[in-house]
Amino acid sequence: MSSLPTIFSITESEIDLNDLLAKITLTSSGAAAIFTGMVRGVTTRDHPHETEYLEYESYIPMAEAKMKQVADEIREKWPVIEGIAIVQRIGRLYPKTPTVLIACTAAHRDTGVFDAARYGIDRLKKIVPVWKKEVSPNGEEWVEGDYIPKPGE
Repeated sequence: MSSLPTIFSITESEIDLNDLLAKITLTSSGAAAIFTGMVRGVTTRDHPHETEYLEYESYIPMAEAKMKQVADEIREKWPVIEGIAIVQRIGRLYPKTPTVLIACTAAHRDTGVFDAARYGIDRLKKIVPVWKKEVSPNGEEWVEGDYIPKPGE
């Protein structure tokens, strides 16, 4: 149903959770599942290190098209989802700053709304072209993502 609220964007602006939630909530919505990723100042697993900031870049037209694809996939797998918001920040972001937000609304919490939000962040990480450079006291490096475009993507 095309009248259901769907928001996807790449932005340099701060993510406003209350505004996004208001835009994807219907009068029939009784549940929202929200995932927000943030910049870590200290990483403790794999290769422990400190981070001064992250620099995010994206090819916006393609990234927003892939975000729409993620939203379409969520609606196909969970037809009960009412509203969807997918927002990725770009630019220089410091520790404790939200970098990405996935939110899904539905009539009830037991309708798959948690799974839909989890699917959204997992798919975003896999197919949306966003790159990040990590700057630490020891230098800087581009952090490789898992996304490698396949023919036709």
